[in-house]
Parts: sequence; structure tokens; C-alpha cells
Amino acid sequence: MAEITASMVKELRDKTGVGMMECKVALTEAQGDFEKAIVHLRERGLMSAAKKAGRTAADGTVKAYIHAGGKIGVLIEVNCETDFVANTDEFQALAYELAMQVAAASPLYVRREEVPEEILQREREIARTQLGDSKKPADIVEKILTGKVQKYYEEVCLLDQNYIKDPAKKVGQLVTDAVSKTGENIQVRRFARFKIGEE
Repeated sequence: MAEITASMVKELRDKTGVGMMECKVALTEAQGDFEKAIVHLRERGLMSAAKKAGRTAADGTVKAYIHAGGKIGVLIEVNCETDFVANTDEFQALAYELAMQVAAASPLYVRREEVPEEILQREREIARTQLGDSKKPADIVEKILTGKVQKYYEEVCLLDQNYIKDPAKKVGQLVTDAVSKTGENIQVRRFARFKIGEE
């Protein structure tokens, strides 16, 4: 089986607009065959979802979720294209699930693009310090640092987090699935999480 390299994943992402993780899974299942990987993504409806991501999502809902006897509260804004979709049970349920995720997993950002570069630099420096004088080759050190940053994204970015009700699935996949079902661009715009006693 062909090794799935980062450049192959990036090439498939550039061609399809689908997320890196989905592209890697598709290439792995297609054993490195690009055409088969594209078919796999189309069958899962991910390519059409990626194409919809460029469309304006100016409608939607603000959902509230209160947990732990009023000790934790979340407000989240989830956008879609029309009030028709915004008022469906499925869309409202998605917003509620996302609010629950924020309450339970305490993300700091919606997506990885929002993480300031200085925060990522700090995470790399911490990882470098943890490695110490390990005498590992530079390329291995870079892979370890990249892995640490990826792990950080999975902890602090809502869309990169494992979904609390199904840890095998990322929260971003929940949104992508909803895009495929509704036929509209759906975006998580912002959230606020409140916990009694926290600054």
C-alpha cells in the first residue's frame, strides 16, 4: 500500500476543498488512488458540502444551553443561508448539540484559523522544551512539534474536538453532515461559555 504523504493530502484538499482529515481517510481507503479518493468523498457528500462553504450564511439561530444546575451556560450562534433551514428541527438540534459540546469540552476558539500565531509558537516552544536534549533528527523533531500543535487544536478548537457523544467523530464532521443534509452552507460563528466563579 502506498504511503499517504502530507503533500498528497494537501493536493486532494486543493482539488476538492474538503478538510485535511477527510482527505487523508479517503486516500487511505483508496490506497493512494486520487480518482478513487474523489469518488469516495463524493459518495459521502463531502465535496458538495465543501463547495457550499463559500456561500453566504446570513440566517441561523442563537442557542442557549444551561448545565449543572445553572453553574455552566453557553450561548452559540450558528448560521445557515435561509430562515427555512434555520427553523427546522434538525438545524435547531445541531445548534443545541454544539452548545452542549462547548459546555462539556470548554473550547477557546471555533476553528484553528482563529488561534493566534504567538499561542501556537508558545505550544511549539513548550514541546521543544519537553523534548530537551533528545538527540532526535531535525525532521523527527518537526513531526513531533506538528503533532503537538495538532493535539492543541483538538483540545481548544470546537470544530477539531472529538464529539462528546461519539469520540470517533470530530465536531466539524457534525456540521459537514448537516450541510450535506440541508443543502446549505452552515457555519458556527461564535460562542460564549460562562461558568460560575470563573474570571
